[in-house]
Amino acid sequence: MLKGIPAVLSPEMLEALAEMGHGDMIVIGDAYFAAKTMAKTNNNRLVRADGINAFRLVDAILELMPLDNWGGDPVIAMGFPDKKSGEIVGTETTAKFAEVIAKHDKEAAGKMRYVDRFAFYDLSKTAFCTVATGDGKTNGCIILTKGVF
Repeated sequence: MLKGIPAVLSPEMLEALAEMGHGDMIVIGDAYFAAKTMAKTNNNRLVRADGINAFRLVDAILELMPLDNWGGDPVIAMGFPDKKSGEIVGTETTAKFAEVIAKHDKEAAGKMRYVDRFAFYDLSKTAFCTVATGDGKTNGCIILTKGVF
């Protein structure tokens, strides 16, 4: 146990976070997300976080990792098409992620972008690391892009 390091962050997770560079992405997948398939597609690192609540995990990660507000998307969440407009929108789960992210970086939370499932899969295949949480929330998938201090 280390002082100041959230207990939900395993040694493997800490190693992955430390090795990530500016612009690298980490995918947090729910129990339904094909984490191993996405990770092996591009030889991405797979980290298991079974039994860990995805919101708590994102909160812990953001205690240590800055988000990229210099360009691009600091946060990308899996959304669904709105039935009327067809626009990809967030869900109750993504709203809760936004609350957690805002505790650490209000600007990044305000820039959260929503993509459909297939666009999310494509982005996941290019991530540095994929995390399988086992969290049973639907749409509990999010991508965080590492920034600089």
